Amino acid sequence: MGFEKSVIETMKKRKSIRTYDTKEITETDYKLINDFLSGKDNIFRPFGKTGDIQLVPVTNNVTDKGIKLGTYGFIKNPRAYLVGSTENNKYSLVEYGYAFHKVVLFLTELGIGTCWMGGTFNRKSFEQEIHLKDGQFIPCATPIGYEKGKQRIFDKTLRKVVKADNKKTWDKLFYNGGFAETLTKDEADHLEVPIEMVRIGPSASNKQPWRLVLSEDQNTCHFYIEHTPNYNKLGYNMQLLDMGIAMCQFDLASKEIGVEGKWEINDPKIELLNEHTEYIYSWNKVHG
Repeated sequence: MGFEKSVIETMKKRKSIRTYDTKEITETDYKLINDFLSGKDNIFRPFGKTGDIQLVPVTNNVTDKGIKLGTYGFIKNPRAYLVGSTENNKYSLVEYGYAFHKVVLFLTELGIGTCWMGGTFNRKSFEQEIHLKDGQFIPCATPIGYEKGKQRIFDKTLRKVVKADNKKTWDKLFYNGGFAETLTKDEADHLEVPIEMVRIGPSASNKQPWRLVLSEDQNTCHFYIEHTPNYNKLGYNMQLLDMGIAMCQFDLASKEIGVEGKWEINDPKIELLNEHTEYIYSWNKVHG
């Protein structure tokens, strides 16, 4: 059970949905989602960290166990929630972001809307529903449901407030050989599409903290995070989830166009962009 359509096209059309139709999710779609969540290949984690993602149906904002999950003000008519848990460390958060976003893309392919929530929901309510394992916490969740036919004016206004449609350009995000030289689409060559998919991916408050350095031979792509100062006040680094999203977008796009690679932690020790920049991981092309 996996993607049946072009995941690149799915990435292009994915957007945050905050107002859902009151139509319940069909039994067919519930089965497809649960089958996807149970597939080990679908919840793949490049560095082998542990984590869990579950689907929690709700009726009038209450789960089957009678736990109220709420609508959180800007979310209207959620039919269910996707929620999971992992440990609060760097690579667990990165891989959780990767796995969670892959499920989000699968839901998008099914025509089901989502909206990443990191700091705007009551974790204690969700903790009662999924029973956390020792040492784990809930970094994020998403309501799910079918998109309402006409986008609400509120939704459009909120997209403008968070600048959801205003993505940084290549020269602000991607570099060639080192941080001294920016990367052009021509120089990216066969990796242009995967890198572009990183650019258009979602991120907390649309900060786009990812910075990529492509090696001169185009065989290795190093991923860095440029931390937003004073941004993380929730007891965990939410922007590490964004790095997982970047990994997912790049990984799935490169596979779709037939470019295979593997993920490694192998810091090239190049001069950093600034004091807020930190190396996270690298993608290395596998030559067949």
